[in-house]
This record gives sequence, structure tokens and C-alpha cells, in this order.
Amino acid sequence: MGSRETHDLIYDWNTSGAEPPPTPAKITLNDETLRDGLQSPSVYDPPLEAKKEILEKMAAIGIETANLGLPGAGEQHRDDIEQLAVHIKKHGLPIRPNVACRTVISDVEPVRKIMDRSGLPVLACCFIGSSPIRQFTEDWNLDLLLGHVEKSLTYARDHGIPVMFVTEDTTRAHPDDLRALYGLAIDLGAERVCVCDTCGHATPEGTGRVVQFVKSIVDEKGRDVGIDWHGHRDRNLDIMNCIAAVEAGVTQLHGTALGVGERAGNAAMDLILANLKLLGWIDRDLSALGDYVRTCSKHLKVPIPHNYPIFGHDAFLTGTGVHASAVIKALKKGDSWLADRVYSGIPATAFGEEQRISVGYMSGRSNVLFWLETHGYNPNDEALVDKVFAAAKASDHLMSDDELHAIVSS
Repeated sequence: MGSRETHDLIYDWNTSGAEPPPTPAKITLNDETLRDGLQSPSVYDPPLEAKKEILEKMAAIGIETANLGLPGAGEQHRDDIEQLAVHIKKHGLPIRPNVACRTVISDVEPVRKIMDRSGLPVLACCFIGSSPIRQFTEDWNLDLLLGHVEKSLTYARDHGIPVMFVTEDTTRAHPDDLRALYGLAIDLGAERVCVCDTCGHATPEGTGRVVQFVKSIVDEKGRDVGIDWHGHRDRNLDIMNCIAAVEAGVTQLHGTALGVGERAGNAAMDLILANLKLLGWIDRDLSALGDYVRTCSKHLKVPIPHNYPIFGHDAFLTGTGVHASAVIKALKKGDSWLADRVYSGIPATAFGEEQRISVGYMSGRSNVLFWLETHGYNPNDEALVDKVFAAAKASDHLMSDDELHAIVSS
């Protein structure tokens, strides 16, 4: 079937009847899988060669920058970071490396050595706690925080180390403290500032407000400073908050493969990319996105939940009669566009996946006919169709291909 406009067959309540939102500025992605992702209590720290493979998968999906780790965590961490930066340089990966640093000179100082040995500029993401609850717990005050910022960022500036300034727990911090901290960091040359929902506290409305506030600080300073959003998903609002952050003025989003990270995890990089593409905010080939997800799952030893969006086993698999029948009818029209959308809000082929149909206790005969035909059996063999259909209705689950082949062969 020829090309068609989506609105011919889909009335989109997401956009119809509304003022078209302004197109966001260019959005870039910072992948935190190899830093914040490894702080997940359930992941395994992969060997260096596996980390290199993960970096290559990031490059294949257009990730612009990646956090390679925390130099202050020890010599082995610093060695891995250096080797990863060298790998980026050697293989020409289009990824700018960055690292996480506390706002102390001892954390920032190793970045200069990593830059010298790798031949790459490495962004030091200098973070400091900012919320009243953190300050009270640690017996800090604002003057102490500002002192740390001034010393560490001055050192970075004097040694040619580029800086992103990060306030932890931004979404629970007082505006006056944020104004002082971000303002000083910008004055000391920070090229980016990062707004953090460290504890997964923010709602989309709160995200918009805090980002707009930080943007006002940047605007008042009159410097070209990028704004990042780093969100966690303790309330499962991570993707919504990413969208709200972009709408409020963020130009770079942070995420991790499969959303791994502290506690309930971070915003999932794969789902950020998928949603940005579906919103029309980015235009890039994401057919390799599943390869990225599966590679990270393998090396971090994190299973992909069966119902995980897009890349879970069940995401594009159906055995329900009504659903499967509609997909089959679309396929029999020779219309892959239609089959990809008639019972799916996400076109599987846009992400290198496909619609799949199997047979189980909620299936109709059309499921059986389709499965037999697509697996090399005769769908006109009524006895065979009856045998498989009876087994399906007697089952208590959606059967695997192996089970169905065994039924046919019995």
C-alpha cells in the first residue's frame, strides 16, 4: 500500500485540537549507564572490554556524551575511565566523555591526567548536595558549599578542565541557595549546569518550575550555558519529567540503559530516545536501540522484564484472538504500516522490532492458521488446525514456538 498520513487512520488526541508546542532546541543525550547505572544494588560491574562494547552500542544510537565513572572512587576506577577515554579516541567514537566529581580538588585533579593521556577533553561533572535536608544532615551551611565550589571550579578553570556544575537534590532545594550556587559556578566558567531530581521527588509540574527557575539564572548571567536534567524514577515519573524538562528549557537529558541506578533507578535512556522520536523531537535511526538494551542487559546481568516497553518479550507479542485477528488482517492486506499500528501505539519496526503472533488459551482459529502458515505448515489441514486449536484452548499460557512445534509433530 502506498504512503499515507498518520491522521488518515489515527485521530491523535495527543496533538489534535491543541496549539502546536514550540519545537525544542536541539536535544542531546548523556548516558549514565557506566556511572550512575553501576550504583544500582543489583547490577554487576562489567569488565573493561564489556564497558567498551557498551560504549560502541551507545555510539550506534547517537549518544552524544557518556559518563565513564567516578575518578575519586579509587585507582581501578581511574584506570578504567582512562582506558575507556582512550578507546573513544582510538576508534573515533562520536561520544564526548565526562566523569562525576565531588566539588573537591582531589576529585577534579585526576581529570587533567585523563585528558592528557587520552588526548580528549573530559567534562568534569562537579556535584554538591544542595537541599536543606541534606545540609542539616551533614552539618553544612551555604557558605561552606560555596567555598567548595569556588576552590574546585577555580582549580578546574586554571587547569583547563571543562566543567558541568551539578546540584544534587535540586528539586528539594531552596531557590536562594540554588541562585547562589549556580550563579557562582557560571561565574567560574561552568559550560553546563545540571538540575537533579536525585531522590525521584519531582512531578512534571515541579520539574517545569525548577528548570524554568534555573534557566532564569542562566539568562541573567548572559552566558551560553547548557542546562541538563538528571532524573530518577522513584515515583515512576521519570519519562514524563524528562519531557517536562525539555519543554521548560533543558537541552540535554541523562539516562541509563533499562533505567538501572540507585534505588528504583534512573530515567531509562532507551525509553527517553523512543519518546523523543515519537514526539518528533529527534530524527535518528533507532533500529540499533534493541541491540544497545540487550548488550547492557547481558553485561550488567540485569534481566529485561517480560512486559518492558518495546524491548520486553511481550511488548509486540499477542495471543488474544481479537488483537491478533486485526494484525493478521492488516498483514494479509500486504500493509506493514497498518499491521504495525492497528493494535500498537508504538510502531515496532521504527525500533528494529516486529509484531509477533502466537497461540494460547485466549486465541482464535486465526492465530492458529497464521502461526502454521508462517512456520511452514499447511494451514488448510483441518485436522492439524483442530489439534493445535484444541491444545491452545486447554493450555493456561501463551505457548512458545517449541511447544507448538511439538504439538504439530505429536
